[in-house]
Amino acid sequence: MADRTTNNNTVSSQPQKTIEDFDPPQKPKRNKYAFACAILASMTSILLGYDIGVMSGAAIYIREDLKISDVEVEVLLGILNLYSLIGSAAAGRTSDWVGRRYTIVLAGAIFFVGALLMGFATNYAFLMFGRFVAGIGVGYALMIAPVYTAEVSPASSRGFLTSFPEVFINSGILLGYVSNYAFSKLPKHLGWRLMLGVGAIPSIFLAIGVLAMPESPRWLVMQGRLGDATRVLDKTSDSKEESMLRLADIKEAAGIPEHCTDDVVQVPKRSKGQDVWKELLLHPTPAIRHILICAVGIHFFQQASGIDAVVLYSPTIFEKAGITNNDKKLLCTVAVGFVKTVFILVATFFVDKVGRRPLLLASVAGMILSLMGLGLGLTIIDQNHERIMWAAALCITMVLLYVAFFSIGMGPITWVYSSEIFPLKLRAQGCSLGVAMNRVVSGVLSMTFISLYEAITIGGAFFLYAAIASVAWVFFFIMLPETHGRTLEDMEVLFGKFHKWRKANALLKQKKNVSHGDGNTNNGQVQLGTKGQVNEISE
Repeated sequence: MADRTTNNNTVSSQPQKTIEDFDPPQKPKRNKYAFACAILASMTSILLGYDIGVMSGAAIYIREDLKISDVEVEVLLGILNLYSLIGSAAAGRTSDWVGRRYTIVLAGAIFFVGALLMGFATNYAFLMFGRFVAGIGVGYALMIAPVYTAEVSPASSRGFLTSFPEVFINSGILLGYVSNYAFSKLPKHLGWRLMLGVGAIPSIFLAIGVLAMPESPRWLVMQGRLGDATRVLDKTSDSKEESMLRLADIKEAAGIPEHCTDDVVQVPKRSKGQDVWKELLLHPTPAIRHILICAVGIHFFQQASGIDAVVLYSPTIFEKAGITNNDKKLLCTVAVGFVKTVFILVATFFVDKVGRRPLLLASVAGMILSLMGLGLGLTIIDQNHERIMWAAALCITMVLLYVAFFSIGMGPITWVYSSEIFPLKLRAQGCSLGVAMNRVVSGVLSMTFISLYEAITIGGAFFLYAAIASVAWVFFFIMLPETHGRTLEDMEVLFGKFHKWRKANALLKQKKNVSHGDGNTNNGQVQLGTKGQVNEISE
């Protein structure tokens, strides 16, 4: 009888434990809310994507209608990236002041005004003013979308969800290309204005969608609103246990004692940003210095390897390859946008399975080869007066391969990586520095591409981008640790050893295995013990 009772208890208890605690099908139920939040926040990135895509085609008709020079075209296409610096610089402070959610609303509102101004522009100066206003909105959107998504996402799907801004940038580019083709049949003076003015529509949907979003739990904790933060974490975590661990990590980072469990608590006073900038730039710890180098470096190389030259000037590239008909050029750009969007969707499903480093390194290696192939094809066409079909086909194929390789790694992982490595109190300002570097390099590259290829030939320009991408691969291989599976609050432990980061990574894995073996999950998430072990490496 005793044996039978024991067996019955064993049989009845095992299924219950497996279903409630460890069954994977429960995860999607928990993540649906975080998934929806990430989609709504990332919609801000459509604004930039649409502008990039639509300007590549609209520039053809703006040049003809307003009778502007090559230099004015370069400035028109690239200046928005420099204007966006104002938005990204202000977004860090704004998001700490009014919250991540209302910063997203502000981004959409500013871009809405800018798009209308561009649509109603009567001359080049008016158009440039519209670009200025839209650029500020784009700067806000670029900074806040990945920050909010990283702060809402559970660790198990953070890479997948944080790659959404890049997904929507690509969706926006595709919409811009489609808009070019759709309005290209209209009269010249009307077509480009509609192409630009239609960009105001996504801003309206964005403002409505934000009403359904919760505030970032990390921002709520920084305001002392622990009750609200707990409710958001319960909805966006894979389990109640993970929600509690995330809350404990955020409270520790914000300087709130562990025993404080009231719905509203007093948060230790912090200076209005001066200490943050001092800690980030003037007196950084080795870990913060390493984090800053990685974040700024990955943003620099993302743009310096030529992506905006290919996307913004794709009609020019196809024209150099021998496609002279405007409709055919615009159709080819639609193909570029389609390939870019499809492969970014593929990347989102692998970033949390394969990890950041393998995807990034494979992506950059593919970009190097495709840039070299594109440079070779364009050089052969440039050196021959006759039309060479295989070289033209090579150029088109290499452009499509380049954007595909960019989209499976370099595109999304730049935003995923830079938004997840900064500690809580430095995150908004740190991400704004990364976005600032991104926009400066993008602006310089966009405003110099025509001048560059006139100076060193269009094939030489892409050989130059291939050389820069080669340097990027070496930098990523040496300096960037794998962050897959790490909590946001663990990042400072992993960084700080620069090229010796592998030893810290090994110790973190060992610490995690030991804590799981002991059944003490809480200790596995606390930074202090791990930091002590990792610090032994440098001694």
